[in-house]
Amino acid sequence: MSATWKPRQARRAAAATWAVAAVVGIVSCSSGDRALSYEDLRKPAGSPQAVQARQKAEKRMADAVDAYGKKMSLTPALVTVNDSCGSGAGGLWPSGDDTYKMRCSLEVTGYFGAAPDRIGDVLESILAAGDRDKASHPTGGAGVVSSQSDFASKLVAYYKGKGPNPLGPNAQEPTQLLDSEETLEWDTVRSPQRPVLVHEPSPCIQPDPPIRRCTRQPDSKTVADIRHQYGMVFTLRQPGTTYFEVLKDGTTNLNGGR
Repeated sequence: MSATWKPRQARRAAAATWAVAAVVGIVSCSSGDRALSYEDLRKPAGSPQAVQARQKAEKRMADAVDAYGKKMSLTPALVTVNDSCGSGAGGLWPSGDDTYKMRCSLEVTGYFGAAPDRIGDVLESILAAGDRDKASHPTGGAGVVSSQSDFASKLVAYYKGKGPNPLGPNAQEPTQLLDSEETLEWDTVRSPQRPVLVHEPSPCIQPDPPIRRCTRQPDSKTVADIRHQYGMVFTLRQPGTTYFEVLKDGTTNLNGGR
């Protein structure tokens, strides 16, 4: 899908919704007339099938983050992983979905440092690499946004000082490229009076593997640290993926790979 721009507020709302679901969705659920307890989730969440699917999904998503550091002019500085298993409809706080008994989902986000005066070159290299990857993966799965949109080409021209703001003369500075597989966001660099900055990751909920897991690599690194070291921050957000699911009839669905 071609790269487009959407307000960052929509992504923040989606992230907040996911975070709330991670907390309340894991407490209880119903299987028919029987509520599945929190402890009942442990056995399927820690099963060999779930563990293998989790490892495959995390590797695939981490590889997409690594691609930005290996193929383009970005410095990987922080990678966050949020992993949770929750229940379907029923119980004290129902998820609203009555089709499954339990489900495990994973979200991986990468943060990168860059020099502000190189933002045009960085975006151009990202889009060019996306073009190459999508050409070699026509059915999807490349994991890099591409330049196949009028907005993307105008965005590069804008940051190279060769064109106007692609959103309009009085519009906010762009902060996002979006396609069906990922969202790339960055600090504004041309709005010093009203900067829009990449936010810190949400605090980790108390880990409780295999039901709930949260990691930061490196553990002590912050977005503020990256900004102080490099000047600005990019972040690559991938949509959360459901890697393990048990339906109400007992059928198991695995989705470790794409």
